[in-house]
Amino acid sequence: MNPMNPEPKSAAENKAPAAAAGATLKYLPTIGLEIHAELKTTTKMFCGCLNNPDEEHPNYNVCPICMGHPGTLPVINKQAVKHVLKMGTAVGGTLADFTEFDRKNYFYPDIPKGYQISQYKFPLVTGGSLAGVELTRVHLEEDTATSKHDQGDFSQVDFNRAGVPLMELVTEPVIHSAEQAADFAKELQTLLRYLGAGDANMEKGEMRVEANISVALADENPAKGLDVPAKKFGTKVEVKNLNSFRAAERAITYEIARHIDLLERGEKIIQETRGWDENSQKTFSQRVKEDSHDYRYFPDPDLPKLKLSEAPEFSKENLKKELPELPWEKRARLKNDFGLKDDDADMFVKNEMYGKFFDLVVKNVDLNKNKEVTKKAITLAANYIASDVAGFIKNTDIKNIPVSNEAFAKLMLMLAEGKLSSRAGKDILKIMFEKGGDPEAIVNEHGLMQKNDEGELKTIIEKILAEYPNVVADYKNGKESALMFFVGQGMKATKGSANPELLKKITIEAIH
Repeated sequence: MNPMNPEPKSAAENKAPAAAAGATLKYLPTIGLEIHAELKTTTKMFCGCLNNPDEEHPNYNVCPICMGHPGTLPVINKQAVKHVLKMGTAVGGTLADFTEFDRKNYFYPDIPKGYQISQYKFPLVTGGSLAGVELTRVHLEEDTATSKHDQGDFSQVDFNRAGVPLMELVTEPVIHSAEQAADFAKELQTLLRYLGAGDANMEKGEMRVEANISVALADENPAKGLDVPAKKFGTKVEVKNLNSFRAAERAITYEIARHIDLLERGEKIIQETRGWDENSQKTFSQRVKEDSHDYRYFPDPDLPKLKLSEAPEFSKENLKKELPELPWEKRARLKNDFGLKDDDADMFVKNEMYGKFFDLVVKNVDLNKNKEVTKKAITLAANYIASDVAGFIKNTDIKNIPVSNEAFAKLMLMLAEGKLSSRAGKDILKIMFEKGGDPEAIVNEHGLMQKNDEGELKTIIEKILAEYPNVVADYKNGKESALMFFVGQGMKATKGSANPELLKKITIEAIH
């Protein structure tokens, strides 16, 4: 089958599958992921060319080694090896003592050597788990060049990416939904960023997901309902080069439905490699799936075997010392220490800049000696960052905002101490984002300090009650919303500076 000219689709493929709910319950999908991530190193995997994913000039960062010229000798990038070993340490995998690189032989225009240097029998890492998913292995290889097909009826090849260090992580076939697969990929992206191993921007192709999907009849267990079939899988189909979490989830969902649809029709599923068409939201056949023997792996004769125990810096103990706080550790800390909601904790974990900003705010808030106020200010900080700050920033990097963590912490303490109303807090934050400045100075300049003077507020409320006798009558007749009307009018009269709880109390007392 020619990958550039796929075979005609069957009738079942030509329409989007939609398996009936009853049919879906009869089957258990099983998914294994292969995820490639470019590593963040100064140079490429086996040569001294710059590893620059943002290079705009085609075929600029190239040399005889990464172009596969005869007589050239590759040299292993030590930093790339360390990145993969740190990944293995973070996920609790077994680090190899002996490892080697192999030649994976296949021809394609974006492979300059006619083979790819990869790892086969002796990967750097075996086992481990991430996000509750067991891992098979993590190994190191070189990336391919980039083929471009946008200039006419011909293709062009840019070799800037050829030879860039590429980590491949393979999971066990233990994932059973598209959502779980996407969640796993997101957690891996977060971990790569925490380790400083890679940026893993999917839109740039720095991380690509491939999903192996099979569907089989589920065993029925009266005690457990539908259970995992023991060592029983359907025919495996691989969907390659999924370049967004959305595409990965949708492609897997589509394939599961397609498999079920074919099985319900009594048709055979073909073991093959498929692609994802974002426009039609369907997968399409590319080629019959290769097996490992088709690649004729053999150890690369130009690269030395590695005995990692001979390098003290690669010991698990030393690598552990270099690990930062890991995503799941930070998630647990934010929830346990500060009582953050799951969504807020996850936001602060996945967006490191928000997380760092929150931690710096907490350090400043902790300088306050009143524990009750401190606790309230930290909760307010989490809520304001997740909603208001995120809303103000939108597409701007948080490190570019004019609001310092010290000023933000001071604003949160003022709110927690009852010096400001929530409305005033939001107004002050808006001014701080637009012009910067100290919250206390802004409060004094605009007269936004929360009014807690009962005598002053009582005079304001009595005037409002006199203006709206009909609403007073409504409240006396049991219309609770009338009370909030008066509180709203009081906030309006004080330009948002009144204490709303105090307004509510004074209004009830004045009516009764």
